Amino acid sequence: MHLDVLDLRHFYYRTRLGRVAQKAIRDRLLGLWPRATGQTVAGFGFAVPLLRPYLADARRVFGLMPGPQGVMPWPAGMQNVAVLCEETLWPVETGSVDRLVLLHGLETSEHPSAVLAECDRVLGPGGKAIFVVPNRSGLWARRDATPFGFGRPYSLSQLEMQVKQAGFVPERHVSALFAPPSEAKFWMRTSDMVERMGARMPDLRAGGVIMLEVSKQVYAPKRPRLAERVRRPLRVLEPAMPGVKPVGRN
Repeated sequence: MHLDVLDLRHFYYRTRLGRVAQKAIRDRLLGLWPRATGQTVAGFGFAVPLLRPYLADARRVFGLMPGPQGVMPWPAGMQNVAVLCEETLWPVETGSVDRLVLLHGLETSEHPSAVLAECDRVLGPGGKAIFVVPNRSGLWARRDATPFGFGRPYSLSQLEMQVKQAGFVPERHVSALFAPPSEAKFWMRTSDMVERMGARMPDLRAGGVIMLEVSKQVYAPKRPRLAERVRRPLRVLEPAMPGVKPVGRN
């Protein structure tokens, strides 16, 4: 089930551990998508803490928050662009989104396949999405004092299998949250260093979350009659007029 928006807001904006988690995941997102100039960027679940860097140059940025979770105004001090929606029926035009981020939107849903189908619907040709989910091998999924301890954690292979079944093509993957989910002063002071060190590790099991980038698979349109078998092949040397012998034929 989805977490309550008040609990999510408190964690990400009111606690030291939440602010550390927000920065770590957002930095990794910016490493994958440094800019979104002229593009439409959307977030589903509670992805708005990750979207603020795109407000400056994106054509449009908005957050979609599922009904069971609730909604809050965002961004603070600016015109609200966060909306409440059904998790499997978004008020977004088909094919209108260029970049889509899901945080606390897939693993907490009771209908993940329907959520992925809606992701596919709103993404335009060449659109990309990033799914941020708890790593089932990480420490963060084992502690329910953070939002990553709720819902279904994933391994990379499980997540890739599910998005492939929805028609997406996995492109890249990274991890984040390499420090333990602790508010001890040592981990708070060293969080940036630990994240930099963890980013160089090839083993995804060390990270608290998996971030998988996918692209929308677009099939080439079928042109009518091109695949039909030619019943009578054209013979170049056949006579154009009746009674005229072909050249070279006795």
